[in-house]
Amino acid sequence: MKFRTLAAVAALATVTFAAQAHGPTRQKVSESIEINAPADKVWAIVGNFQDGSWIPVVEKTEGKGGNEVKATRTLTLKGGATVEEELAKYDAEKKTLMYRITKVDVKTLPVNDYSSTIEVEGDGAKTKMTWRGAFYRGYMNNDPPPELNDEASKKAVLGLYKAGLENVKAKAEKGS
Repeated sequence: MKFRTLAAVAALATVTFAAQAHGPTRQKVSESIEINAPADKVWAIVGNFQDGSWIPVVEKTEGKGGNEVKATRTLTLKGGATVEEELAKYDAEKKTLMYRITKVDVKTLPVNDYSSTIEVEGDGAKTKMTWRGAFYRGYMNNDPPPELNDEASKKAVLGLYKAGLENVKAKAEKGS
């Protein structure tokens, strides 16, 4: 009798733990674009962490620390919202940088614990630019509202990436 009771308690504890362990799963997204311009030209547009003007929703960028690890920037978006970011890795030779969002309102971008990498790879007059991100949805508990769930967070980030990449392509190919 005692054995059955302990087995039942153990089974119940396992089920309860499994239910409590559920929650957000880290989302990963990646977008790439082919650009008809040399990699140096593309890197000149995106490679300065202190300049987010190539991102269409950004109105202005203010920061400190240049392109040094731990440099910071605040992106002021059209409409007034802000996003605070910190540079985590920077390699001008390999044309890659990684940054993290340190502060953003989930109503602005429905993510938590966001990190992103930008890579520029050239092959003569053609360049592939890739923008990857990893993050948790905007609502960290179970049963998120639709605007803060996994799908909404992925859609928002992918929309940002696509618009940014298209803008870089247009700038690089026009020569501006």
